[in-house]
Amino acid sequence: RLFGQREFLVGKEQRDYSRLGVMMKDFQPYSSLWLTTRTWFERHEAWTKGPWEKLNPEELDTTFEQCLKAMGTVARYFKDKPYPKIAANAAAMKAKVDEFKPCVPLALALRKDGMADRHWDQLSAAVGFDIRPTEGFTLTTRVEKGLLKHVETADEVGERAYKEHHIEVSLRKMQAGWVGLDFILPQFKSTTTCYISGFEDAVQMLDEHIVTTQAMQFSPFKKPFEEEIETWATQLMLVSDTLEEWVKCQGQWMYLQPIFDSPDIMKQLPQETKRFKSVDSTWRQQINVAKANPAILQVCGKEGLKEKFQEANKNLEIVQKGLADYLEKKRSVFARFYFLSNDELLEILSQTKEVRNVRPHLRKVFEAIADLVF
Repeated sequence: RLFGQREFLVGKEQRDYSRLGVMMKDFQPYSSLWLTTRTWFERHEAWTKGPWEKLNPEELDTTFEQCLKAMGTVARYFKDKPYPKIAANAAAMKAKVDEFKPCVPLALALRKDGMADRHWDQLSAAVGFDIRPTEGFTLTTRVEKGLLKHVETADEVGERAYKEHHIEVSLRKMQAGWVGLDFILPQFKSTTTCYISGFEDAVQMLDEHIVTTQAMQFSPFKKPFEEEIETWATQLMLVSDTLEEWVKCQGQWMYLQPIFDSPDIMKQLPQETKRFKSVDSTWRQQINVAKANPAILQVCGKEGLKEKFQEANKNLEIVQKGLADYLEKKRSVFARFYFLSNDELLEILSQTKEVRNVRPHLRKVFEAIADLVF
């Protein structure tokens, strides 16, 4: 291609290089025979006699399939060619590859991720002789012991080990995902306390982890980790419920705190004020605990915290109802207050000594009045 470009650039007649393609095609079987043979002798030695822990099952499977396919093609190509020695070499190599074929599923089964001592014990018990890894353990030593007769059993144990390993890896990954996931605690307006934020990722992660953990609970391979899975599932549900109650409490508390910070409202609603102050005390105490340890999983996983927020939410609902009744009472006395929202009416009622503060609301309360001169 390069020569063709240069010939074109200098105006020379372009040569026909098509015979190179023919040569490459003719040479391919010889090249494939040689390279596959070299690869086979290099890798086969490592697979059968190399250290067991260094045997890579994915590499073995891929390389074996490539050699099997290549030798099959090469052997067929030279079978009818007038090169008896090459044909004999190709047939011999194909026979070597075919001979190793039964060992592949055995190697893949025994090198599954997650093969632990308990699985080697199970396999030894199933086949009737000790198959546990010892010094000098290789694929050849396992074959010589007669394990090729128990490939199905080995595959069954290996698959179980892999599924159990997958559960363990998922469990550890979930647990690691919570490391460094902390609450952000900004100050709330002009108060001396804070509120929680930065928990959106935690809420999303909780939903995903709860679904994943529930799937684990129904897995037939959960037995080695059953107790840990149950503990983790319980913890996630507790954290989820606690965070939900906490966020609900925060919404109500942030709305009511400025209202019950007003002396006028406190004077007119003494019972509701007392109830709110009780919740406010609990809130501030819990915020201080979160400041000391903002890790979401730990702080929301404490026993009894969910119940505290549930009780706080009940009290805040009662306060909200008392506040609504109070506003309704004021509206029933002066019906034009119905034109104002709760927040606007509260703004007036919480500043009764500042008469001029009604001015922004006059347009809504009285038709055709924009302002009054005091």
